[in-house]
Amino acid sequence: MHKLLTNEPGAKMLLLGNESIARGAIEAGVSFTSTYPGTPSSEISLNFFQISKESDLYFEYSTNEKVALEVAAAAANSGVRSMCIMKHVGMNVAADTLMTLAYVGTKAGLVILTADDPFMFSSQNEQDNRYYGKLSGLTILEPSSVSEAKEMTATAFAISEELQEPVILRTTTRINHSTAVVELGEIKERKTKGDFRKDPFNYVTVPAVSRKLHEKLLNNIRKAEALSGLSPFNFIKGSGNLGIICNGVSYNYVQDAVADLHLTDQVKILRIGFSHPMPEKTIKAFLKDCRKVLVVEEGEPYMEESVKAFAQEAGLTMPIAGKSDALFSRLFEYDPAMVRKNIAAYFDIPYLSAQPVDTSDIPEIPQRPPNLCAGCSHRATFYAIKQAAKGMETIYPNDIGCYTLGFLPPLSMGDFLICMGSSAGTACGFSQVTDKKVIALIGDSTFFHSGIPGLINAVFNNHDYTLVILDNRTTAMTGHQPNPGVDMDELNFEGYNQVSIEKLVTAMGVGHVSVIRPYNLKKSISAIKEAIEYKGVSVIIAKEKCTLYAKSLKQLKDKAFYVTDKCKNHRDCINELACPAFFIQDEKVKINPSLCVGCAVCAQVCPENAILPLKK
Repeated sequence: MHKLLTNEPGAKMLLLGNESIARGAIEAGVSFTSTYPGTPSSEISLNFFQISKESDLYFEYSTNEKVALEVAAAAANSGVRSMCIMKHVGMNVAADTLMTLAYVGTKAGLVILTADDPFMFSSQNEQDNRYYGKLSGLTILEPSSVSEAKEMTATAFAISEELQEPVILRTTTRINHSTAVVELGEIKERKTKGDFRKDPFNYVTVPAVSRKLHEKLLNNIRKAEALSGLSPFNFIKGSGNLGIICNGVSYNYVQDAVADLHLTDQVKILRIGFSHPMPEKTIKAFLKDCRKVLVVEEGEPYMEESVKAFAQEAGLTMPIAGKSDALFSRLFEYDPAMVRKNIAAYFDIPYLSAQPVDTSDIPEIPQRPPNLCAGCSHRATFYAIKQAAKGMETIYPNDIGCYTLGFLPPLSMGDFLICMGSSAGTACGFSQVTDKKVIALIGDSTFFHSGIPGLINAVFNNHDYTLVILDNRTTAMTGHQPNPGVDMDELNFEGYNQVSIEKLVTAMGVGHVSVIRPYNLKKSISAIKEAIEYKGVSVIIAKEKCTLYAKSLKQLKDKAFYVTDKCKNHRDCINELACPAFFIQDEKVKINPSLCVGCAVCAQVCPENAILPLKK
């Protein structure tokens, strides 16, 4: 039995933040779950995926976040508790649905998990999704700990049903990926089947209906304001005339800093966990007894703006600060030392920071830049493209996935990247206004997610570029989740279909479609040459299973290679491929047999044929 299905109220379990969130949903009786995978939220989906194999919970990896929210919205409006999970940039994809779903509302609870990523550990931006609460008018909850994440998730379903609208649960990487002891609660019985009752004058958002629904949404915001004012997730701790307002993981840093600076009798803390609507009366009452206030929040000055507005309305003139060059930045994550230093500086508290440990006698840690895995088929595809396009002026629009790392030298296969699916769209513009050969790169999962519209646009407008679809048979970057092109039988799942990328792009009207096996360099280079010489839209599907995924399925053959004495030390293998299985020892190229997967690409690149299979 999956550990998150343990029905022992009061028992304690060590859980990852994402596991705690999933457990909270299970305890709340969630029955329908959907997602498009994205770090730092991926483990929530993974747990639901695993649980769905041994229970009546429904879970799906949807084509993208917009679709994931749409299927969850339909389930929730049929009376089934639902949850939709995504990372912060996924909310941008789902926003079209989100904004009008706020008008339509739900019948059963619908919780939308958005996992923000300060410092961009695995993201292209660090947007603050609390503003989606303001934009949509929906309630936002923000946990400060792993255990609270479970409780908030369960509460979010109850609030959603009370307001009959979705609730946004906003986390950050530090909460998602921390581990703590969590006390289990009772698991409610799941209701897996519902019934949709037709009501087009409340569900079909033509202008006449939407005008009425907007009024309903504004009334709901007033109800939510009352809930926020009474919410136990907004609380005051401590006493004194110095005030700190904080949220999320920053609350933990503030608590530690106040204790470290011996300010417990001088500082009171307002922790805001129900952050939209902001608890106006609570904040105004808190401010009245303060002579100076500091707002501590990662990301944007979301709370700070509201706090200053509430102070002005109340006629309060005490200093209120947060984001500034002298205090907290809008960049990256905070840490305990930073928070402690800024609290001391703002409140004029004598503070001497600890001296760093002297490490001058310790060798510098070698840099380990991110790299494609040993034997990754993307590396072979990139090499083949470069050989096929040798002598041409090229532009390589790249996309979101493992293959994004191809922008690094020596592969240098990435010139422009905005978001998921952008390579297929931006390639249209580059091909139209430049005389360079445009070769766009996109992964199989990303293609299904949002690359299809760009390619259709290219076919319709008769642009001239080549799209290389890097089909490694899985969604590799976020942890090998399935996508519509995956063979689910290999994962022991029945009842799924498999979408053929080749048939799909052919049906779109692409004039030249070819499939290559990138480990065969000679044939791949030849096929790519034909494609890039084609006038119009051409598509190359580079089909080779991700090596780590193949290994997990026990499909990877154990056949490492080694460098023989024939080697003349040209180092083409290293300088052209940069496979991490290579290393230099005594000024000679070596291959680590424990890393080599036997793809044989390096053996094909070596001018002396000095790389051969290692005999056991």
